[in-house]
Formats: sequence, C-alpha cells, structure tokens
Amino acid sequence: MKNLFSWLRGTTIRARMTAGFASVLLLMVILTAEGVREVNLIDHSMQVINDVNSVKQQYAVDFRGSVHDRAIAVRDAVLVDDAADLTPILADIQRLERDYREAAAGMREIFSESNVTAEERNALAAIQEIQATTMPLIEEVLERRQAGDIAGAKQLLLDAAAPAFSTWLDDINTFITLQEELNAAETGFARNIAENFQITMILLCLGALVIGGLVATLLTRLLLREFGAEPYEVKAFAEAVGNGDLTRQVALKPQYRNSIMAAQVAMAERLKKTVWEVRGSAESVATNSEQIAEGNNDLASRTEQQASSLAETAAAMEQLGSTVQHNADNAAEARKQAANASSIAEEGGEVVTQVVQTMRDIDASSNEVADIITMIDGIAFQTNILALNASVEAARAGEHGRGFAVVAQEVRELASRSATSAKEINTLITANRQRVEQGTELATRAGKTTEDVVASVKRVTELMEEISNATAEQSDGVQQAGEAVAQMDQVTQQNAALVEQSASASNNLKARAHTLMELMSTFELGTASAQDTPYVAQRSWAATGGAQQPTSTAAPAPRLTTPRRSVRHTAEEEEWEAF
Repeated sequence: MKNLFSWLRGTTIRARMTAGFASVLLLMVILTAEGVREVNLIDHSMQVINDVNSVKQQYAVDFRGSVHDRAIAVRDAVLVDDAADLTPILADIQRLERDYREAAAGMREIFSESNVTAEERNALAAIQEIQATTMPLIEEVLERRQAGDIAGAKQLLLDAAAPAFSTWLDDINTFITLQEELNAAETGFARNIAENFQITMILLCLGALVIGGLVATLLTRLLLREFGAEPYEVKAFAEAVGNGDLTRQVALKPQYRNSIMAAQVAMAERLKKTVWEVRGSAESVATNSEQIAEGNNDLASRTEQQASSLAETAAAMEQLGSTVQHNADNAAEARKQAANASSIAEEGGEVVTQVVQTMRDIDASSNEVADIITMIDGIAFQTNILALNASVEAARAGEHGRGFAVVAQEVRELASRSATSAKEINTLITANRQRVEQGTELATRAGKTTEDVVASVKRVTELMEEISNATAEQSDGVQQAGEAVAQMDQVTQQNAALVEQSASASNNLKARAHTLMELMSTFELGTASAQDTPYVAQRSWAATGGAQQPTSTAAPAPRLTTPRRSVRHTAEEEEWEAF
C-alpha cells in the first residue's frame, strides 16, 4: 500500500484519475464479461431444448401419429366388406407412409447436424429396426385383402401385424420419453446457471462497490494532499491574490506543506515583498523622470531652432542645384539634338549620292533602250520589205496566192505600226535622257551642299558637348554642396527627433511611474513587516539622492485582476530603447 501511495504521488492528476476510473471500468468489464458468458450458456441450453430436442421430439410424435393411424387404417381395410370403401383407406395409408418418410428425413438431418447421445442413436435404431419388420407385414395384409382373402388377412393382422405395431409404438414412445428427459436435464442445467449467475453478480457488485469506494477514498486523500485545501478554497485564495488582496491568512495543516495552497501562500508573501520594493522604486523613478523631462524639453527647443536654420539653407542649396541641373539638362538635350541633326545630314548626303548614282544608272539604261528600239526599227523595215516581196509573189501566183497576199498585207501593216511605235519611243527616250542629265547635275550640287551642312553641324555638336560637360561639372559641384547641407540638416533633424523621443520617453516614463504607483496601490498590503520597511526606505532614499519624496496623494485606481500593458506603452518603450 505504501508503494502504491508513493507511485500515485509521483504521477499526474490525469494519470491518477485515469487509473481510478480504469479500475472501476475494469470491474465493469469483468462483470459484463461474466454476465455475457452465463447468458451464452443459458442461451445454448435453451437452443438445445427448443431447436434440437424439441424438433426431434416433434418428429417422433409425427412417427407415432403415422404408425398409430396406419394401424387403424390397416384394421379398417381388413374389416370393410365393400371394395369401394377400400380405395380411400389405401390412399390414406399411403399418405401416412409419406408423412412418416418426411419425418424420418428430418430426423436424419438433425442427427447429422447436432451432437446426439448414444441412447438417442440406439432408440432411433430400434425404431428403424421395427419399421423394417412391420412394413412387409402391412404390405402382405393389404395384398391378401385386395386378393379377397379376408380371413387370411385378419389372421395375419392379429398374429403378426398387431404385435409389430404395438412394439413400433412402444419404441417411438421410448424415444419421445428420452427427449423429455434430455430437455429436463438441460432445463435443470440452465436453472443452475441462472442461480449461480445471481450469486456471482451479487459478489462482483459488492467487490466493485468496495474497490470503487477504496479508489474514491484514495484519490480524495491524494487530491487533498496536492491542493492543500478544498478546490473552492484554493480558487478563492487565488482570486483574492489576483484582485490585489495580499492580507489574507491561511492556516495549513502539517501534512499539506507541499501542496498547491502552500505554494500560493508562499507566492503571496514573496509578491507582498516585491510590491513594497516596486512602490519605492516607482516613487524614485517618477522624481528622476521629471528632471530628465525638463532637460530634454530645453534641449529639444534649441535643437529645433538649429534644425530650422539648416532646413532653410538646405532649401536654398536645393533650389540652386535644381537651376544648374535644369541648365545641364537643356545643354545635354541641345547636344543630343545637334548630334541627331548631324546624323540626319550625313544620312541625307548618302541619300543624295545614291540618287546621283541612280540617275547615272537610268541614263545608261536609257541608252541601252535606245539601241534596242533602233534594232526594232531595222527589223520592222526588213519585215516590211519581206512582206512586199511576198505580196509580189502572191500576185504572180494568181488565185492560188490570194490568201498568202492577204497575210502578207497584214504583216506589212504590223511592220509599219512597229516602226511608228519605235520612232515614238526613241523620241521619248531622247527627252528622258535630257531630263536625267539635268537631274544628275542637280543631285551632284545637292550632295556638295549637304557635305557643307554636315561639317557645320559637327562643329556645332562639338561646341554643345563642351558646354554640356562644363554645365555637368557645375551641377555636380552644386549637388555635392547640397548633399553636404542636406546631410547636416538630416543629422540635425535626427538629433531633434531623438531629443523629442527622449522628452516623450521621459514624460512617458513619468506617467508610467505614476501609473505603476497607482497599480501598486491596488494591492492591500496591510502593515509593512520589519524586514520590508527598512529596505523600501533605503531604496527610496538612494533613488532620490538623499531627499525623501512625499508620498503620492493620487486617488487609488480601481482594482484590476490582471494589469495589461497597452500597445501605446509598448511602442513608447521600444522608442526609448532605440534612443
């Protein structure tokens, strides 16, 4: 048991609760498993009674009904005198025989599918044996009756068939009685199981109650050792500390010295000492932050004046630099335009040269065309002469040459028109050659003029480049001076911003100190102990440089369960750290 207590004290509450409930659940599982096992046994017994033994008994009852009714039917068949009455009796006997065979088939099936005792097999074998003996006797009695031997049929019925029927029925009754005995045995077994199940369930329930009580008691003791008091008492003490009430006293029992309540009491005592120290430090910080804030305000004023002067100087330098830069931009643009004009003039000269060359090529082509036209004119003249000769020869031929004369006449007309066209083209080419010569002369003069323009533009471009370089040097000098002044202005602005941040941080620090004092006033400390008061006084005296500061008379702020730092204060603290 001691080892169990030691192990439980070394585990978590979750593990303890899990172990406790797991033990109870394990008992429930055992109880359920035992109940299921007992119920399965009872169900098996009931299944044997209802689904096996009762079915076999029902088949045996069917045997008995069939045998009994057939015995009566055989007797009636022997006793009736009219043949017409015999036919339905024989049909009834056949029906009863079919019923018996169906019951026998069901009996064989259930014997093959279930566990059967030796007594049952012997009883069924006796039934099958007497059946084999009796069936031939029945057939012989019916054959004699149908043959008209009524006396012989009666004698065989009384001497052999009737005793066989009696034995057959006795064997069937024996089988039925055996099934009743088996059902009675299964019923007794099921009742015995039910009685034992009740006792077992009672014992298991009692055991579960005892173990559950032990587990609950054990867990309660362990939890009380951990908490040190009732959970609502621990919660009330924690809420009181959270609300700033550090004066509450708690009487702890010796066995609860390592509990949560004991840790909270110790925490409250340490927090009480810390609050006394923080109060003294907050008063000192408030006084020193006021002095720092005053100095920072004066420094901020002087720094702002210097920053204003530098800002004006920087603005003037920036304006001068802008003017020089504008001139430099204009000079650079003029240089670009001059270079562009020079490039265009050079391209124009090249184009004029190409035009001159093209005009010369056109003149040469015109000469070649004139030669070709002269050749065409000669060919047309010769063709005309040949056509004339052909006409003369056609005239000499008479009627046979009349068609040829017509063709020759057409050829002469075509040759004449070709000659006329060649003369006109030659005239046009001559005029075109004169114009080409004039255009070539003009293009040559334009090319010389363009070369003069290109030379002048190149000179202007060189002059603009020199002006642009000089202006760029002036712009660089002014820009460097402006950058220097701007850097000075930026540094001054940064100094001013830092001074403002310092002043703001000092004011914020003073406000935070007052806020901290107000927050500390939410704690109810009671009377300071002897070990706290001298330390607080010493801290306050050292922080103020030897002059004891008066106690803040600000009204206490409302109690806060958890004082929260605002986003604004956080940002101000980051600015103060950066400064």
